[in-house]
Amino acid sequence: MLRLPIELEIGLRYTRSKRRKTVGKRDGFLSFISGISTAGIALGVAALIVVLSVMNGFQKEVRDRMLSVLSHVEITAPDGLADWEPLALKVAGQPHVLGVAPMVSSQGLITRDNMMRGVAIRGISPADEGKVSDLPKQFVAGNINDLRPGSFGVALGAQLASIIGARVGDRINLIVPESDLTPAGAMPRMRTLTVLGIVDSGHYEYDSSLAIMHWKDAAALLRLHDPSGLRIKVDDMQRAPEVAAQLATVVPQALWITDWSRSNRNWFAAVQTEKKMMFIILTLIIAVAAFNLVSTLVMTVNEKQADIAILRTMGASPGLIQRIFLIQGLAIGLLGSLAGVGLGLLIALNIDVIVPAIEAIFRVRFLPREVYFISELPSDVRFSDVLTVGLMAFGLSVLATLYPSRRAAKVQPAEALRYE
Repeated sequence: MLRLPIELEIGLRYTRSKRRKTVGKRDGFLSFISGISTAGIALGVAALIVVLSVMNGFQKEVRDRMLSVLSHVEITAPDGLADWEPLALKVAGQPHVLGVAPMVSSQGLITRDNMMRGVAIRGISPADEGKVSDLPKQFVAGNINDLRPGSFGVALGAQLASIIGARVGDRINLIVPESDLTPAGAMPRMRTLTVLGIVDSGHYEYDSSLAIMHWKDAAALLRLHDPSGLRIKVDDMQRAPEVAAQLATVVPQALWITDWSRSNRNWFAAVQTEKKMMFIILTLIIAVAAFNLVSTLVMTVNEKQADIAILRTMGASPGLIQRIFLIQGLAIGLLGSLAGVGLGLLIALNIDVIVPAIEAIFRVRFLPREVYFISELPSDVRFSDVLTVGLMAFGLSVLATLYPSRRAAKVQPAEALRYE
């Protein structure tokens, strides 16, 4: 029968710390604190995996909702994009490009009765907008095809419409930064528009500031003869910077090319910084559990000095004694890390069931619909995060075993057996 190496067999036996009649209560206590050390590591690993998964889920959800309104890549010209149709055909033929649509972008001021609100004016082509965004699907009132050139109609974000009290069919005034020269001097350019639609993208920032028009109407207000740029959708949003760099080599150098990661750089940088800080903070939980492992092993070494002395008198080397306690610490660390990974994955993958159950039991709402645009807690489990957390926890456990195992190797048999 194949036997385990002596250090492995003894190390695993110390991990279990079975009760013995001679010192039963003490061994039971050692078993208890070993279990506490394992549970501490497991809870720390699970908490870190769940938090990182939820933060990844929030980032993905917000990014997807932002990109349902924004473009993956934009090509703009400061004074209008002349001969834009041949350029659009050229861009559409590039690798990874799924759709191209004209746009006009500017700022304005909407007034209705005594309400006034700054807005982002976006001129679109209703026929082409579906190729570059989900905007046609986000109309909760009216239809994108109602935005016809010459009608000077507008579709408002749902929050913006609520703020100014506008509904489909109402008339509002739009003031643009351009001015007209009159006998009385320069006067702001203003136009009365008809509300033809309401858009709900699920992102408060855009729903509270977006005014959508046909690009020809927007261009007429701004005294442009052509769209101010092109909106581009690519097959993989993560490749948008690569596609933008590729387009820079095929379009005139006078044009500006930006991708979604650059236009929203501050937001994504803030999310990444927050994620890193949460990682560091929650890593301290695992570090505390690792310190608990040190105390567990030190107590085991003190309790097992007689056993260590007997093994030394039987010919065991200091290296073998050190390996026994290394194996004990590694067993606790490995078991805690694996249990934490399993528990963390179980919670993260089922958070859409667990959170509603907790809300129903305690009658609370973690994400009220009237405050947050996301009403359900999202989760995006990434293998790289799980692997990093598991290996980090196991690495801290390895470091925690070094001092106690070296201390065990230095036990002198004569000193240890003097009072036995």
